[in-house]
Amino acid sequence: MTERIRTEFIAVHCSATKPSQDIGEDEIRLMHKKRGWSDIGYNIVIRRSGKVDIGRPLDAVGAHVKSFNHISLGVCMVGGVAEDGTPENNFTPEQWSSLETVLRFCNLVYPEAVIQGHRDFSPDLDGDGVIEQHEWLKECPCFDAKGFAKEIGL
Repeated sequence: MTERIRTEFIAVHCSATKPSQDIGEDEIRLMHKKRGWSDIGYNIVIRRSGKVDIGRPLDAVGAHVKSFNHISLGVCMVGGVAEDGTPENNFTPEQWSSLETVLRFCNLVYPEAVIQGHRDFSPDLDGDGVIEQHEWLKECPCFDAKGFAKEIGL
């Protein structure tokens, strides 16, 4: 596995799974390998219980944000869609607590890295310097990751 040379971003994702699907690193690894990937795309997975799983090694290049994998670490929250398959912020209190812990750790290890959601990597189509909802390629992670990081003082 290729080692990441620098880390400019901490990319927060959701697994796009329903609240009833309590999966973790092993199940996501299988899903990603079925797509033909060499391994799980994320470095960290936060299960519905709040348990933190390590996917790819923390210093490994992931497969989670096209064109940014070589400079970002991927954190995935399990969930993110409603039972009908529509995007939904449905994360548990335990996941929020673990996300805060994970982001604080990442901020210590990679203090210059910008924390943002997968959707924040979308192109700025109107060139105004802001990635707005109508420009998102995906809803992922179904919440404002930048706002959450700011809220917890990062």
